[in-house]
Amino acid sequence: MPVTVLEASPCVIVQKKTVDKDGYSAVQVGFGVAKKKSVNSPAKGHFDKAGVSPVKILKELKLDNVDSLNVGDEIKVEVFAPGDRVDISGVSKGKGYQGAIKRWGQHRGPMTHGSKYHRGLGSMGSGTTPGRVKKGKHMPGHMGHVNVTIQNLTVVKAEDNVLLVRGPVPGAKNSVVIVKSTVKS
Repeated sequence: MPVTVLEASPCVIVQKKTVDKDGYSAVQVGFGVAKKKSVNSPAKGHFDKAGVSPVKILKELKLDNVDSLNVGDEIKVEVFAPGDRVDISGVSKGKGYQGAIKRWGQHRGPMTHGSKYHRGLGSMGSGTTPGRVKKGKHMPGHMGHVNVTIQNLTVVKAEDNVLLVRGPVPGAKNSVVIVKSTVKS
């Protein structure tokens, strides 16, 4: 069975947001260990207030109820069980500047008989009326490096700080992703 292996070392809760104080309910989660000398002064104060060691990455997760969680608690990979369905969010691989064929899957022109039009963009729209290129026209440009969520993936195994998920996950190797319970069932 093809799986994607995700390192899921314990994430520590750094801050707890409540409806009374912040207007919404969420937790701020830290991942990875940071050197104390590489943390700036405001971040050091933030970690000292929480009573946790400095972390490299901070992410905020909106939750319905944060009452059961406390600052300093660890969230481990064991919260997921084999067979669970999850959504995984991350930043997709960047492809740089690409033409309309690769970016949008447009067709190419004839390659022979002196066409002089092979991988170009083609028609930009109608003539004099409206006399402009309409918004949203598929054109060459920057492709990739956007936030992507893959929904409804199946957890195959979850133990020893490793999460095995069936199917692809957005992003390059060693990139950071967020794993959440699925919104679809």
